[in-house]
Amino acid sequence: MTSVQVDKQHDGTDGAVGGGEGYQRGLGARQIQMIAIGGAIGTGLFLGAGKAISKAGPSLILAYAIAGLVIFFIMRALGELLMYRPVSGSFSEYAREFVGPFWGYVTGWTYWLFWVVTGITEVTAAAKYMAFWTHGSFPQWAFALIFTVILYGANLISVKLFGELEFWFSMVKVTAIVGMILICAGILTIGFSDAAETASMANLWNDGGFFPKGLGGTLMTLQIVMFAFLAVELVGVTAGESKDPKTVLPKAINTVPWRIAVFYVGALIMILSVVPWSEFQPGVSPFVAAFEKMGLGIGAAIVNFVVLTAALSSCNSGMYSTGRMLRDLALNGQGPKFLTKLTANGVPLLGTTVSAALMLVGVWINYVAPGKAFDYVVSFATISGMWAWIMILVCQIRYRAKANRGELPESGFKAPGAPFTSWFALAFIGMVIVMMGIDPDSRVALWPGAPVWALIMGVSYLVLKARNPQGAAFVKRS
Repeated sequence: MTSVQVDKQHDGTDGAVGGGEGYQRGLGARQIQMIAIGGAIGTGLFLGAGKAISKAGPSLILAYAIAGLVIFFIMRALGELLMYRPVSGSFSEYAREFVGPFWGYVTGWTYWLFWVVTGITEVTAAAKYMAFWTHGSFPQWAFALIFTVILYGANLISVKLFGELEFWFSMVKVTAIVGMILICAGILTIGFSDAAETASMANLWNDGGFFPKGLGGTLMTLQIVMFAFLAVELVGVTAGESKDPKTVLPKAINTVPWRIAVFYVGALIMILSVVPWSEFQPGVSPFVAAFEKMGLGIGAAIVNFVVLTAALSSCNSGMYSTGRMLRDLALNGQGPKFLTKLTANGVPLLGTTVSAALMLVGVWINYVAPGKAFDYVVSFATISGMWAWIMILVCQIRYRAKANRGELPESGFKAPGAPFTSWFALAFIGMVIVMMGIDPDSRVALWPGAPVWALIMGVSYLVLKARNPQGAAFVKRS
């Protein structure tokens, strides 16, 4: 929304449409809850945890617990902003209001790029997972194309269909993790399966201790850990299309601690108790490895279906969020005007279409280099996703300061311990970025990736501002 629109529709919670933006409020409590849960569970857990375990051993549990606390601080900061003013495209809108037009511009386009890159990588992953059943008899690029077209079509129908897809995608992931936890608990207590003889909680400290690779090894996994949590903030993008955002969103955000405790910390404690950490290998799902250790051969097929679901869920979320972010930029004069068009069902048609078209780059990559397609996934997705978290925290700090001075209304959902918790979260993210700079496999995201993107953002912003220097999109609101 522009500053004029904000003044006319401050809280954006009334009516059938979303906050004066034209969106339909088609997402109910059931869907929002599962979107929030699914956002914290993805291929970062199902696949990435294997590499992280090999680097850190059991201490990875502590890394997920601490990072999970930071994520909770970020989500409560976002919740405070959402209850102040729930809008679709919230990250860039809050950055425009509390930091400045340029930062809103950068945040909107960076978050859009994050989901485009993520969509490309996830549809690539989904195509690779299908090879488990086809054994290479069907081209990988064709699966990538089919998945992209199906999810694009589903997102054009209505936001309600998007919500239903995410509900069931998330249900599959949740069921898989809960099932794994229950099976492991059964092995530890009753003693069934091939893993019973070696299964013990002592596996968490017997093989080299809780920190077998030292504290440094644990710190080097933080980027993998934070990547696993990317998309948890997606619930903020749904604010403009939630039926009752002031009730539903706080409930969804407050489930973050137990979600992380169960799905990450709980699952890893169970798996690493049943299977010694030294038996996990990079690139192999810890879930698959655990099933094999238990002698449950069907486990590989089950996990493959689950990670396929996780990849499609992420791509589906990308289709949804990129269209909204492009339209938000266009509404603020920071993107092409034609992207503001909505369908009769309240779907940003052209914004979603442009994003889906760019995601087709993933199909081309799968065609020209099917064996290396997923290797093209770089840490740029992590750094661009964390940029949204940084902006959320900075905006919450500035909002709280203004609210305390009486310049803005108080939020009905204050972040506990803020602004100190927000500063702590910012410091933690800063440490993760430093770790990325040290790791040779990740520093490509910081150099040359980040400087090149910063140059593109700076030049394009100056060009747009030169064309309309007095436009509301380029004047900082007081």
